[in-house]
Amino acid sequence: MQDGFFGGLDFGNSSAGISIINSNKELKYSNSVRYEDDFANPKSWINSCEKLLHSLPPYIKSNIVNLAISGTSGTLTAFDLRGNPLGKAVPYAKASNGNKTLIESMSIGVDHIQSKYSSLSKALTLIDKYGENILLRYKSDWITGWFLKDWTYGEEENNLKIGWDLIKNSWPTSYLRNSWHKCLPIIIKSGKIIGQIDSKLAERFKLNKKLLLISGTTDSNAAFLSAGLDKEEGVTVLGSKIVVKKINKKPLIGEGITNHRVCGNWICEGIINAGYGMLSKFFSDLEIKEISRQINASKKTSLNFLPLNSIGERFPSNNPLLKPILTPRPVSDSLYLHALFEGLARIELNGWEKLYKLTGSFPKRIVTVGRGSKNPQWRLIREQIINIPIVSCKKTTSFGTALLAINAKK
Repeated sequence: MQDGFFGGLDFGNSSAGISIINSNKELKYSNSVRYEDDFANPKSWINSCEKLLHSLPPYIKSNIVNLAISGTSGTLTAFDLRGNPLGKAVPYAKASNGNKTLIESMSIGVDHIQSKYSSLSKALTLIDKYGENILLRYKSDWITGWFLKDWTYGEEENNLKIGWDLIKNSWPTSYLRNSWHKCLPIIIKSGKIIGQIDSKLAERFKLNKKLLLISGTTDSNAAFLSAGLDKEEGVTVLGSKIVVKKINKKPLIGEGITNHRVCGNWICEGIINAGYGMLSKFFSDLEIKEISRQINASKKTSLNFLPLNSIGERFPSNNPLLKPILTPRPVSDSLYLHALFEGLARIELNGWEKLYKLTGSFPKRIVTVGRGSKNPQWRLIREQIINIPIVSCKKTTSFGTALLAINAKK
Protein backbone atom coordinates (compact mmCIF):
# COMPACT_ATOMS: atom_id res chain seq x y z
CA MET A 1 0.00 0.00 0.00
CA GLN A 2 1.44 3.35 -1.08
CA ASP A 3 1.55 6.37 1.23
CA GLY A 4 -1.07 9.00 0.52
CA PHE A 5 -0.31 11.80 -1.94
CA PHE A 6 -1.42 15.44 -2.02
CA GLY A 7 -2.06 17.26 -5.27
CA GLY A 8 -2.03 20.83 -6.48
CA LEU A 9 -3.41 22.00 -9.82
CA ASP A 10 -2.70 25.53 -11.08
CA PHE A 11 -4.34 27.21 -14.06
CA GLY A 12 -2.38 30.20 -15.33
CA ASN A 13 -2.70 32.47 -18.34
CA SER A 14 -1.25 30.11 -20.93
CA SER A 15 -0.90 26.70 -19.30
CA ALA A 16 -1.97 24.39 -16.50
CA GLY A 17 0.34 22.51 -14.15
CA ILE A 18 0.14 19.77 -11.54
CA SER A 19 2.38 18.87 -8.60
CA ILE A 20 2.08 15.79 -6.40
CA ILE A 21 3.81 15.67 -3.01
CA ASN A 22 4.03 13.06 -0.27
CA SER A 23 3.36 13.47 3.44
CA ASN A 24 6.92 14.80 3.89
CA LYS A 25 6.20 17.59 1.37
CA GLU A 26 8.62 16.03 -1.12
CA LEU A 27 7.79 16.48 -4.81
CA LYS A 28 7.00 13.09 -6.36
CA TYR A 29 5.55 14.14 -9.73
CA SER A 30 4.97 17.27 -11.80
CA ASN A 31 3.76 18.10 -15.28
CA SER A 32 2.35 21.01 -17.27
CA VAL A 33 0.49 21.46 -20.55
CA ARG A 34 -0.29 24.55 -22.60
CA TYR A 35 -3.88 25.48 -23.42
CA GLU A 36 -4.88 24.36 -26.89
CA ASP A 37 -7.29 27.25 -27.36
CA ASP A 38 -7.85 30.78 -26.15
CA PHE A 39 -6.99 31.48 -22.50
CA ALA A 40 -10.54 32.79 -22.02
CA ASN A 41 -12.18 29.54 -23.17
CA PRO A 42 -13.21 27.40 -20.13
CA LYS A 43 -13.13 24.29 -22.31
CA SER A 44 -9.36 24.81 -22.69
CA TRP A 45 -8.97 24.68 -18.91
CA ILE A 46 -10.84 21.40 -18.66
CA ASN A 47 -9.08 19.86 -21.66
CA SER A 48 -5.74 20.67 -20.04
CA CYS A 49 -6.95 19.33 -16.71
CA GLU A 50 -8.01 16.06 -18.31
CA LYS A 51 -4.60 15.65 -19.98
CA LEU A 52 -2.86 16.18 -16.66
CA LEU A 53 -5.08 13.65 -14.92
CA HIS A 54 -4.61 11.05 -17.66
CA SER A 55 -0.82 11.49 -17.46
CA LEU A 56 -0.62 10.66 -13.75
CA PRO A 57 1.06 7.31 -12.92
CA PRO A 58 -1.51 4.72 -11.74
CA TYR A 59 -0.01 4.36 -8.24
CA ILE A 60 -0.42 8.13 -7.73
CA LYS A 61 -3.94 8.29 -9.16
CA SER A 62 -5.27 5.73 -6.74
CA ASN A 63 -3.58 7.26 -3.70
CA ILE A 64 -4.22 11.01 -3.94
CA VAL A 65 -6.12 11.87 -0.78
CA ASN A 66 -6.42 15.68 -1.09
CA LEU A 67 -6.44 18.00 -4.11
CA ALA A 68 -6.43 21.82 -4.18
CA ILE A 69 -6.73 24.14 -7.18
CA SER A 70 -5.39 27.63 -7.83
CA GLY A 71 -5.86 29.91 -10.80
CA THR A 72 -5.47 33.37 -12.27
CA SER A 73 -7.43 35.78 -10.14
CA GLY A 74 -9.87 38.31 -11.56
CA THR A 75 -10.93 36.25 -14.60
CA LEU A 76 -14.71 35.87 -14.29
CA THR A 77 -17.08 33.62 -16.24
CA ALA A 78 -20.85 33.16 -16.42
CA PHE A 79 -22.21 29.59 -16.20
CA ASP A 80 -25.68 28.10 -16.24
CA LEU A 81 -26.98 26.49 -13.05
CA ARG A 82 -25.51 23.13 -14.10
CA GLY A 83 -22.03 24.60 -14.39
CA ASN A 84 -21.92 24.83 -18.20
CA PRO A 85 -20.11 27.92 -19.57
CA LEU A 86 -22.38 30.43 -21.29
CA GLY A 87 -19.48 32.01 -23.14
CA LYS A 88 -15.86 32.90 -22.74
CA ALA A 89 -14.37 34.28 -19.53
CA VAL A 90 -13.84 38.00 -19.10
CA PRO A 91 -10.05 38.20 -18.52
CA TYR A 92 -8.68 40.03 -15.48
CA ALA A 93 -7.06 42.73 -17.64
CA LYS A 94 -10.15 43.49 -19.74
CA ALA A 95 -12.26 46.53 -18.91
CA SER A 96 -16.05 46.15 -18.71
CA ASN A 97 -18.75 48.73 -19.15
CA GLY A 98 -20.86 47.84 -16.14
CA ASN A 99 -23.26 50.47 -14.77
CA LYS A 100 -20.82 53.05 -13.35
CA THR A 101 -23.34 54.76 -11.08
CA LEU A 102 -24.52 51.43 -9.67
CA ILE A 103 -20.94 50.27 -9.13
CA GLU A 104 -20.05 53.43 -7.21
CA SER A 105 -23.16 53.17 -5.03
CA MET A 106 -22.42 49.52 -4.20
CA SER A 107 -18.70 49.89 -3.51
CA ILE A 108 -18.43 52.88 -1.19
CA GLY A 109 -15.17 52.57 0.76
CA VAL A 110 -13.96 49.61 -1.32
CA ASP A 111 -11.81 51.27 -3.96
CA HIS A 112 -10.50 48.10 -5.64
CA ILE A 113 -13.95 47.18 -7.00
CA GLN A 114 -14.83 50.64 -8.32
CA SER A 115 -12.82 50.64 -11.55
CA LYS A 116 -13.93 49.46 -14.99
CA TYR A 117 -11.42 46.61 -14.61
CA SER A 118 -13.02 45.35 -11.40
CA SER A 119 -14.83 42.04 -11.11
CA LEU A 120 -17.98 43.86 -10.01
CA SER A 121 -18.03 45.68 -13.33
CA LYS A 122 -17.47 42.37 -15.14
CA ALA A 123 -20.23 40.72 -13.08
CA LEU A 124 -22.82 43.39 -13.89
CA THR A 125 -21.90 43.21 -17.57
CA LEU A 126 -22.38 39.41 -17.59
CA ILE A 127 -25.70 39.72 -15.74
CA ASP A 128 -26.91 42.27 -18.29
CA LYS A 129 -26.02 39.79 -21.02
CA TYR A 130 -27.26 36.49 -19.54
CA GLY A 131 -29.75 37.45 -16.82
CA GLU A 132 -29.71 36.62 -13.11
CA ASN A 133 -30.26 32.84 -13.30
CA ILE A 134 -26.56 32.19 -13.72
CA LEU A 135 -23.47 31.35 -11.68
CA LEU A 136 -20.57 33.81 -11.57
CA ARG A 137 -17.36 31.94 -10.87
CA TYR A 138 -13.60 32.39 -11.02
CA LYS A 139 -11.45 29.84 -12.79
CA SER A 140 -10.26 27.80 -9.80
CA ASP A 141 -13.72 27.79 -8.18
CA TRP A 142 -15.34 26.50 -11.34
CA ILE A 143 -12.75 23.75 -11.88
CA THR A 144 -13.10 22.70 -8.24
CA GLY A 145 -16.84 22.47 -8.90
CA TRP A 146 -16.14 20.33 -11.97
CA PHE A 147 -14.42 17.76 -9.74
CA LEU A 148 -17.34 17.81 -7.28
CA LYS A 149 -20.10 18.28 -9.87
CA ASP A 150 -21.28 20.98 -7.49
CA TRP A 151 -20.60 24.65 -8.20
CA THR A 152 -22.10 26.03 -4.99
CA TYR A 153 -18.86 27.17 -3.39
CA GLY A 154 -16.13 29.73 -3.91
CA GLU A 155 -12.80 30.34 -2.18
CA GLU A 156 -12.36 33.60 -0.27
CA GLU A 157 -9.06 34.81 -1.77
CA ASN A 158 -10.22 34.72 -5.38
CA ASN A 159 -13.52 36.36 -4.45
CA LEU A 160 -11.88 39.40 -2.84
CA LYS A 161 -11.82 40.94 -6.31
CA ILE A 162 -15.59 40.86 -6.57
CA GLY A 163 -16.14 42.29 -3.10
CA TRP A 164 -15.85 39.57 -0.44
CA ASP A 165 -14.77 41.14 2.88
CA LEU A 166 -12.12 39.07 4.69
CA ILE A 167 -12.48 41.04 7.91
CA LYS A 168 -16.27 40.79 8.16
CA ASN A 169 -16.43 37.40 6.39
CA SER A 170 -19.34 38.58 4.28
CA TRP A 171 -20.43 40.17 1.04
CA PRO A 172 -21.10 43.92 1.18
CA THR A 173 -24.55 44.78 2.55
CA SER A 174 -25.30 46.57 -0.72
CA TYR A 175 -24.93 43.24 -2.59
CA LEU A 176 -27.42 41.48 -0.35
CA ARG A 177 -30.07 44.07 -1.22
CA ASN A 178 -29.82 43.10 -4.89
CA SER A 179 -31.48 40.00 -6.30
CA TRP A 180 -28.41 39.11 -8.40
CA HIS A 181 -26.35 38.26 -5.30
CA LYS A 182 -27.70 34.70 -5.73
CA CYS A 183 -25.26 34.42 -8.66
CA LEU A 184 -22.36 34.57 -6.20
CA PRO A 185 -20.89 31.52 -4.45
CA ILE A 186 -21.05 30.47 -0.82
CA ILE A 187 -17.57 31.35 0.43
CA ILE A 188 -15.19 28.89 2.07
CA LYS A 189 -11.83 29.82 3.57
CA SER A 190 -8.70 28.86 1.68
CA GLY A 191 -7.32 25.46 2.74
CA LYS A 192 -10.63 24.05 4.03
CA ILE A 193 -12.16 20.72 2.99
CA ILE A 194 -15.07 21.25 0.59
CA GLY A 195 -16.17 17.72 -0.25
CA GLN A 196 -15.48 14.40 -1.95
CA ILE A 197 -14.80 13.94 -5.66
CA ASP A 198 -17.73 12.96 -7.88
CA SER A 199 -17.77 9.17 -8.05
CA LYS A 200 -18.24 8.98 -11.84
CA LEU A 201 -15.35 11.36 -12.45
CA ALA A 202 -13.13 9.39 -10.06
CA GLU A 203 -13.99 6.20 -11.93
CA ARG A 204 -13.36 7.81 -15.33
CA PHE A 205 -9.81 8.91 -14.41
CA LYS A 206 -9.13 5.97 -12.04
CA LEU A 207 -8.66 8.36 -9.11
CA ASN A 208 -9.11 7.58 -5.44
CA LYS A 209 -12.88 7.58 -4.89
CA LYS A 210 -12.42 9.14 -1.46
CA LEU A 211 -10.29 12.03 -2.78
CA LEU A 212 -11.19 15.30 -1.02
CA LEU A 213 -11.32 18.67 -2.78
CA ILE A 214 -9.69 21.47 -0.80
CA SER A 215 -10.56 25.14 -1.13
CA GLY A 216 -7.71 26.65 -3.17
CA THR A 217 -6.34 30.14 -3.69
CA THR A 218 -5.10 32.59 -6.31
CA ASP A 219 -2.10 31.71 -8.45
CA SER A 220 0.03 34.44 -6.84
CA ASN A 221 -0.81 33.20 -3.34
CA ALA A 222 0.09 29.67 -4.39
CA ALA A 223 3.39 31.00 -5.73
CA PHE A 224 3.93 32.71 -2.36
CA LEU A 225 3.39 29.40 -0.55
CA SER A 226 5.78 27.58 -2.88
CA ALA A 227 8.55 30.04 -1.95
CA GLY A 228 8.42 28.95 1.70
CA LEU A 229 9.21 32.38 3.15
CA ASP A 230 9.89 33.54 6.63
CA LYS A 231 8.30 36.75 7.89
CA GLU A 232 11.30 38.95 7.01
CA GLU A 233 11.29 37.96 3.33
CA GLY A 234 9.13 39.11 0.44
CA VAL A 235 7.98 37.70 -2.86
CA THR A 236 7.89 39.25 -6.29
CA VAL A 237 5.75 37.44 -8.85
CA LEU A 238 7.03 38.17 -12.35
CA GLY A 239 4.02 37.07 -14.35
CA SER A 240 1.88 38.99 -16.82
CA LYS A 241 1.83 41.61 -14.07
CA ILE A 242 4.34 42.21 -11.29
CA VAL A 243 2.99 41.41 -7.82
CA VAL A 244 4.90 42.31 -4.64
CA LYS A 245 3.82 40.39 -1.53
CA LYS A 246 4.83 40.47 2.11
CA ILE A 247 3.62 38.88 5.36
CA ASN A 248 2.23 41.40 7.84
CA LYS A 249 0.82 41.18 11.36
CA LYS A 250 -2.47 42.73 10.30
CA PRO A 251 -4.30 43.84 7.13
CA LEU A 252 -2.98 47.02 5.49
CA ILE A 253 -5.06 49.97 4.39
CA GLY A 254 -3.87 51.77 1.27
CA GLU A 255 -4.78 52.48 -2.34
CA GLY A 256 -4.07 49.50 -4.55
CA ILE A 257 -3.39 47.17 -1.60
CA THR A 258 -5.08 43.79 -1.31
CA ASN A 259 -4.93 41.71 1.85
CA HIS A 260 -5.06 37.92 1.77
CA ARG A 261 -5.31 35.39 4.57
CA VAL A 262 -3.50 32.17 3.76
CA CYS A 263 -2.59 29.41 6.24
CA GLY A 264 -3.21 31.77 9.16
CA ASN A 265 -0.99 34.58 7.84
CA TRP A 266 -1.98 38.00 6.55
CA ILE A 267 -0.31 38.60 3.19
CA CYS A 268 -0.42 42.14 1.80
CA GLU A 269 0.16 42.65 -1.89
CA GLY A 270 0.28 45.28 -4.56
CA ILE A 271 -0.38 44.41 -8.19
CA ILE A 272 1.54 46.52 -10.71
CA ASN A 273 0.25 47.15 -14.22
CA ALA A 274 3.54 46.03 -15.77
CA GLY A 275 5.36 42.76 -16.18
CA TYR A 276 6.11 39.88 -18.51
CA GLY A 277 2.89 40.54 -20.38
CA MET A 278 4.34 43.77 -21.73
CA LEU A 279 7.56 42.06 -22.83
CA SER A 280 5.47 39.52 -24.74
CA LYS A 281 4.16 42.32 -26.94
CA PHE A 282 7.64 42.75 -28.42
CA PHE A 283 9.42 39.41 -28.04
CA SER A 284 8.59 35.71 -27.93
CA ASP A 285 9.71 33.63 -24.94
CA LEU A 286 12.55 32.18 -27.02
CA GLU A 287 13.65 35.64 -28.20
CA ILE A 288 13.68 36.96 -24.63
CA LYS A 289 15.83 34.01 -23.56
CA GLU A 290 18.30 34.37 -26.47
CA ILE A 291 18.51 38.17 -26.51
CA SER A 292 19.00 38.28 -22.73
CA ARG A 293 22.29 36.41 -23.17
CA GLN A 294 23.61 39.45 -25.06
CA ILE A 295 22.89 41.81 -22.15
CA ASN A 296 25.71 42.97 -19.88
CA ALA A 297 23.69 43.42 -16.71
CA SER A 298 26.57 45.20 -14.93
CA LYS A 299 26.20 48.21 -17.23
CA LYS A 300 23.29 50.64 -17.26
CA THR A 301 21.57 52.02 -20.33
CA SER A 302 20.80 55.73 -20.71
CA LEU A 303 17.17 54.99 -21.58
CA ASN A 304 14.33 55.72 -19.17
CA PHE A 305 11.29 53.66 -20.13
CA LEU A 306 8.05 53.24 -18.18
CA PRO A 307 6.92 49.82 -19.48
CA LEU A 308 3.31 49.65 -18.30
CA ASN A 309 1.02 47.03 -19.84
CA SER A 310 -1.56 49.72 -20.63
CA ILE A 311 -2.54 53.25 -19.64
CA GLY A 312 -3.10 53.77 -15.93
CA GLU A 313 -2.08 52.14 -12.68
CA ARG A 314 -3.47 51.77 -9.14
CA PHE A 315 -0.30 50.62 -7.42
CA PRO A 316 2.25 51.81 -6.40
CA SER A 317 0.62 55.15 -7.26
CA ASN A 318 -3.04 55.66 -8.13
CA ASN A 319 -2.88 57.37 -11.53
CA PRO A 320 -5.47 56.18 -14.06
CA LEU A 321 -4.01 58.47 -16.74
CA LEU A 322 -0.37 57.38 -16.49
CA LYS A 323 0.89 56.48 -19.95
CA PRO A 324 3.55 53.89 -20.83
CA ILE A 325 6.87 55.17 -22.21
CA LEU A 326 8.24 52.62 -24.67
CA THR A 327 9.99 54.84 -27.22
CA PRO A 328 12.33 55.76 -28.78
CA ARG A 329 13.15 52.14 -29.55
CA PRO A 330 16.85 51.60 -30.23
CA VAL A 331 17.96 49.57 -33.24
CA SER A 332 19.54 46.95 -31.00
CA ASP A 333 17.03 44.44 -29.62
CA SER A 334 19.34 43.61 -26.72
CA LEU A 335 19.61 47.29 -25.74
CA TYR A 336 15.84 47.65 -25.93
CA LEU A 337 15.19 44.56 -23.80
CA HIS A 338 17.89 45.71 -21.35
CA ALA A 339 16.16 49.11 -20.97
CA LEU A 340 12.75 47.46 -20.53
CA PHE A 341 14.19 45.25 -17.77
CA GLU A 342 15.53 48.39 -16.08
CA GLY A 343 12.16 50.11 -16.36
CA LEU A 344 10.37 47.12 -14.85
CA ALA A 345 12.92 46.96 -12.02
CA ARG A 346 12.36 50.65 -11.20
CA ILE A 347 8.60 50.08 -11.08
CA GLU A 348 9.11 47.07 -8.82
CA LEU A 349 11.30 49.20 -6.54
CA ASN A 350 8.49 51.74 -6.32
CA GLY A 351 6.20 48.91 -5.24
CA TRP A 352 8.51 47.81 -2.45
CA GLU A 353 8.93 51.44 -1.33
CA LYS A 354 5.14 51.76 -1.10
CA LEU A 355 4.93 48.64 1.08
CA TYR A 356 7.78 50.04 3.21
CA LYS A 357 5.77 53.18 3.90
CA LEU A 358 2.82 51.05 5.03
CA THR A 359 4.69 48.36 7.00
CA GLY A 360 7.84 50.15 8.20
CA SER A 361 10.26 47.60 6.78
CA PHE A 362 11.77 46.32 3.56
CA PRO A 363 12.18 42.57 3.07
CA LYS A 364 15.68 41.33 3.87
CA ARG A 365 15.50 39.09 0.82
CA ILE A 366 13.19 38.86 -2.18
CA VAL A 367 12.21 35.48 -3.58
CA THR A 368 11.07 35.62 -7.19
CA VAL A 369 8.50 33.33 -8.80
CA GLY A 370 6.72 33.37 -12.15
CA ARG A 371 7.82 33.31 -15.78
CA GLY A 372 10.40 36.07 -15.35
CA SER A 373 12.08 34.43 -12.36
CA LYS A 374 14.18 32.17 -14.59
CA ASN A 375 15.94 35.06 -16.36
CA PRO A 376 19.39 35.64 -14.75
CA GLN A 377 20.02 38.97 -16.49
CA TRP A 378 16.72 40.43 -15.30
CA ARG A 379 17.46 39.21 -11.78
CA LEU A 380 20.89 40.94 -11.73
CA ILE A 381 19.39 44.19 -13.06
CA ARG A 382 16.65 44.07 -10.41
CA GLU A 383 19.16 43.38 -7.65
CA GLN A 384 21.26 46.40 -8.63
CA ILE A 385 18.28 48.77 -8.81
CA ILE A 386 16.32 47.49 -5.80
CA ASN A 387 19.45 46.90 -3.68
CA ILE A 388 18.02 43.87 -1.87
CA PRO A 389 19.33 40.29 -2.33
CA ILE A 390 17.16 38.43 -4.83
CA VAL A 391 16.86 34.69 -5.41
CA SER A 392 14.66 32.65 -7.73
CA CYS A 393 12.25 30.03 -6.45
CA LYS A 394 12.68 26.76 -8.31
CA LYS A 395 9.37 25.34 -7.16
CA THR A 396 6.26 25.72 -9.31
CA THR A 397 3.02 27.47 -8.40
CA SER A 398 1.22 24.12 -8.33
CA PHE A 399 3.68 22.96 -5.65
CA GLY A 400 2.38 25.78 -3.44
CA THR A 401 -1.17 24.66 -4.18
CA ALA A 402 -0.26 21.12 -3.13
CA LEU A 403 0.97 22.50 0.20
CA LEU A 404 -2.55 23.85 0.74
CA ALA A 405 -3.87 20.35 0.16
CA ILE A 406 -1.56 18.74 2.71
CA ASN A 407 -2.42 21.29 5.41
CA ALA A 408 -6.19 21.09 4.82
CA LYS A 409 -8.58 21.41 7.76
CA LYS A 410 -12.29 20.87 8.20
